[in-house]
Amino acid sequence: MMSAKLRLVVAFLLPLLAIASAFDPFHQNMPQMKPKMAMGGGQPPFIPHEYVRSADVKRQCRSVLSSATELTFDASRANALMPELTFVKGDWKQDDGGVPLMPFDGTDVSGDDVAPDPLQLASFMLTHVDVGRRGKTALNVSGVLGVAVSRNGTGPVMGPYVSPELKVWPGSTELKILLEGVYTENGDGESVLCMVGDALLPRRGSDAGNPWDWAKNTGRDSFQPPVTKDENILLVLRYPTTLTLTTRAVRGELTSTNAKSDVAYFDAVHLLSQLGAYSNYKFGSEKLVDKACSTHPYRDDILGGGRGLYKGNSFCGILDRFTSEDVLAVVPNWRCNSTDAVCRRLGPFETDKAIDATDGAFRYVSIVMQDVRCEPRNAPSGESSARVSAVFRAVPPWEHKYSAGKRSGLSGMTLSAEGVWHASTGQLCMVGCLGVGAKACHSRVCLYVQTTFTATRRSLTVGQITRVDGSGGVAHFPLTIKRTVHPTELWNRFGVSGGAPLSMAYNYTKVRQASEFLRRSEPFEFGAALAKSLLSYPKKDDSLTDDAMSLSNLAGDLTLHVPAVPDPFPRERFERPFFQLEVLSLGSLVGRTTLAASATEFPGMPGELGGGKASSWTSSQQESSSTTTSSQPAESSLLNVSAELSLSGNPYENVSTMFLEGVYNPVNGRMYLIGCRSIQATRQAFSTLKDVEDGMDCSIEMRVDYPPTTARWLINPTVKVQIASTRDPGDPLHFNATKLQTLPIMYREQRQDILSRRSVEGILRISTLAAAIAVELSQLMYIKANTDVMPYVSLVMLGVQAIGYSVPLITGAEALFARIAAGSDDGAVPPSYEVDKSSLYWTIDCIVKILILAAFLLTLRLAQKVWRSRIRLLTRSPLEPGRVPSDRKVLVYSLGAHLVGFAVVLAAHYVNVYSRPVRDDGSYMDARGKTHALREWAVTLEEYIGMAQDFFLLPQVIGNVVWRINCRPLKKSYYVGVTAVRLLPHLYDYIKAPAINPYFAEEYEFVNTSLDFYSRFGDVAIPLVAVALAAAVYVQQRWNYKIISKTVKTQQKKLQHLGSRVYERLPSMSSGNVEAELVSGVNEGAGLRRDTSLS
Repeated sequence: MMSAKLRLVVAFLLPLLAIASAFDPFHQNMPQMKPKMAMGGGQPPFIPHEYVRSADVKRQCRSVLSSATELTFDASRANALMPELTFVKGDWKQDDGGVPLMPFDGTDVSGDDVAPDPLQLASFMLTHVDVGRRGKTALNVSGVLGVAVSRNGTGPVMGPYVSPELKVWPGSTELKILLEGVYTENGDGESVLCMVGDALLPRRGSDAGNPWDWAKNTGRDSFQPPVTKDENILLVLRYPTTLTLTTRAVRGELTSTNAKSDVAYFDAVHLLSQLGAYSNYKFGSEKLVDKACSTHPYRDDILGGGRGLYKGNSFCGILDRFTSEDVLAVVPNWRCNSTDAVCRRLGPFETDKAIDATDGAFRYVSIVMQDVRCEPRNAPSGESSARVSAVFRAVPPWEHKYSAGKRSGLSGMTLSAEGVWHASTGQLCMVGCLGVGAKACHSRVCLYVQTTFTATRRSLTVGQITRVDGSGGVAHFPLTIKRTVHPTELWNRFGVSGGAPLSMAYNYTKVRQASEFLRRSEPFEFGAALAKSLLSYPKKDDSLTDDAMSLSNLAGDLTLHVPAVPDPFPRERFERPFFQLEVLSLGSLVGRTTLAASATEFPGMPGELGGGKASSWTSSQQESSSTTTSSQPAESSLLNVSAELSLSGNPYENVSTMFLEGVYNPVNGRMYLIGCRSIQATRQAFSTLKDVEDGMDCSIEMRVDYPPTTARWLINPTVKVQIASTRDPGDPLHFNATKLQTLPIMYREQRQDILSRRSVEGILRISTLAAAIAVELSQLMYIKANTDVMPYVSLVMLGVQAIGYSVPLITGAEALFARIAAGSDDGAVPPSYEVDKSSLYWTIDCIVKILILAAFLLTLRLAQKVWRSRIRLLTRSPLEPGRVPSDRKVLVYSLGAHLVGFAVVLAAHYVNVYSRPVRDDGSYMDARGKTHALREWAVTLEEYIGMAQDFFLLPQVIGNVVWRINCRPLKKSYYVGVTAVRLLPHLYDYIKAPAINPYFAEEYEFVNTSLDFYSRFGDVAIPLVAVALAAAVYVQQRWNYKIISKTVKTQQKKLQHLGSRVYERLPSMSSGNVEAELVSGVNEGAGLRRDTSLS
């Protein structure tokens, strides 16, 4: 009975379990695709999509569906459709005279400027593939098409979550169309997308001749283009199923299914792009390649003897690192001797008016190498080879190189190429097809990777495009292209050590010329020889056993990246250039090296023959003749050097980029270089030029004077540069001499001296504070022994000193003025007040704060004794308070003097600021990247308060005059000692040179020379005024005492009738620690009070 019931329950539950297991409300078990984003390669989450226009798709795509074949691929193949069928910045156009798709506002340029034609760009992105409900011949898909007309090459931002949109602003128009349809394949080797779309089309006006009258000055606020919603749009895209040299084009057509009379109608838009990086390339154009490269190697103008070319096993890795979307410069056709039409032409490319305007000089014209595919292989004979395909795109001068590298359209400005590289010759020979199809394959492209550099040859990749004989095409002069590589770029891409398998070499060809320049510039002088013996300059470190490492460190010290100013400093406004000198080779070393150089293998290639290790481009070659002679100074110490100069600024356009080669003399830190610069001139202009080497002007001499590594605190550590042309003044290539001086630099090992310098300045602070405490103690002992002079010490003078001591003791007070000056609302402290937290500086800072506290307390003790002495004196003669010394007038006079001085200084400061050629923007950036405004008056006030502390004797001088003293209230060692302590920072700043500090914004712990008052003028003027005040005190206390004493004796009878005993002084208790109190008239019998305390 139980078994029967159990069977009944199981029979009832099994169907329910089957239904529950099949129920998948979230489509978790559905074999849906996880689409890759074409832009970034990521996998977004599942995007639910409803295809609501299936009926429209079937009606509009009837012809496409009728020719479709059965789809045989699975879901994984469908997942690859999204990136494969997506393209970015293809081309689109409409037939002339028809109904345009959208307007363009050309008010981004003025009427007088010659503006380039805007680019018509189209991007397509497949956003969804419905794998779950696919038919036998079609697959539901959706996507978005972005169409743009842009002057600067920008296009609409694509993504899966977009909506129909129209944007119009000066210089650009963007339209986004949402699409849904089907994916099919036909028997002609094509994949076809047929889709219907929704868009917001621009509304046309009633005037057929000017339908876009509203599309003017669209940059005004709150402008919204008038639009018309339209769903009658059809897009058909045809993709080749196999990517080859001649079948790589993606063609499409965007049409309107409205009637021609409809306001939303537009003529057909033709789209043209190509398959991208997600499609596999199939090499198979051997016949075309053999026709173009029938003679191997092809003898062009670059091959020569084949020396200095890369012939290793990792050509594909090098090609990928240096040519993928890289910009190749175009060499002018200065050797062309044919007709103007042939010599002016940019190879096989169909150029625009901007390129034709260069007249064969090709200034700022470049070639971008796109979609590089390289497949290594080995021949049966064992020779290494590689099959390569790429697209060469001509870029006019006005187009941005980065935007051009992202374009995918095929036109007369593109050359698709495929060929073979052979290691035996080092030549990559390819056949080139212009635009679309196999009918335009009339060009030959030869590329090389150079491994030996000279003064005129600094290109890693160099090539030439020529015309294949007998194949048709337009006649043109061989077009030479090159990829100039910069030292830092070479090291960054291959690592610090260069890395296997690329081993570079340098052939010195200008050393003899540089040596002659050195002999002319360095005649023997006794003073120079003496200076050389006392100073040291950057040189090889003899303590290192590795010579390559020593040369690498020296090359790093000689490399410069620093702002510069004209020398001498001009008084008028000028543009401050940025000076960059990159050392490429030094002595026998090319590049850089490290102690632990490790191998760097390239992907896609086997290792170098012989187990290549990461040597840092080790070899260099000299000229056939010796580079030094017996008459040359310090011939054993001279080092051959090559470098590259980059100098910004319009005044330096003639020497903005130069390749340099010469010698470096480590005895005096001077580098003598011969410079070579490229000449961008027409063929006719080249014929008139003299002494041109490989299209470059090498008649340039450059001298670089480096600062010494020793005595850098006494000598300004700046680099002086002189650049001059050796051509006659009437020569077209002659330019005026350029002299520059850089900002302070720092050598590699000097970076550690920042910390030691800060330590030295901290020790100086400790020493000066200790000296200040000593002289204050002496003053305290002095007034104990001479109590009669105690009331005549100025409290204002002591208050000025006390304020100077107290500010650093208050938490956050050091940043008080900086916060006021910066106007910071959030209380952010400028970086100059961020202190180092190391134990050494923490110890020094603690000692300094303790000494400051001691000095502050001693100053307060002095003020307390002076104050008490005046109170006692006042209590003895309460009816004659005028007889007691008071600081009221002293304070008023001192404040008045300082207010007048501050006003004068503030006015002079503003005059100085507004007369500077280059002004700052009144702000600074802190360590967190936040910008804060500066208040000039607050900064000047902070500086002036520091100067007022240097003039601490001013209140005492004023008090001596007001009180007509006939005594010596200040001990000589006190006012002389404190004056010396206050002036020591100025002396220190004057005798040493400033040094740049890249780690701390506040460069000086002992004295901040960034303040106006710590300038060279202030270092002289302030000490002179302080010494004058000290001299005034000395005169008042010595000579005025005698004069007043005589006056007192002659007028003694006039003073006696006052009957006052205020100035009756008792003799001090000689040498004891007893402070004699003044006798008061109301307390005559009180006697003397002992005060033995000093603190």
